[in-house]
Amino acid sequence: QEWFVETGGDVVQPGGSLRVSCAAWLPTLNFTDMDIGWYRQAPGTVREMIAGIRSNNRKWVKDAVKDRFTISRDNAKKIVYLQMNGLKLDDTAVYYCNLWPYLDSWGEGTQVTVSL
Repeated sequence: QEWFVETGGDVVQPGGSLRVSCAAWLPTLNFTDMDIGWYRQAPGTVREMIAGIRSNNRKWVKDAVKDRFTISRDNAKKIVYLQMNGLKLDDTAVYYCNLWPYLDSWGEGTQVTVSL
């Protein structure tokens, strides 16, 4: 049974920074071979993909956040990071990681709240 664990969410003020982390495990795929995506879901909206990193380290970041968010991976630690700078109120959401494209199996996510 695969699992995804997201950590690092917090309450921050607008303009602040936060780094969230993703640990993932699948029974049939080594972490180094995983393409991983970060997704988020704000209240009342559908879940959206905001960044992804391939096993070969190629990256994609949604245009709306690409000047503020950076995705990276540490294969030795088996962690994928999402560094978020210049946070805005509408970045408030639950942040999830999953494969890219995603499996129909989600972790609990980590809550990021941007608030005055």
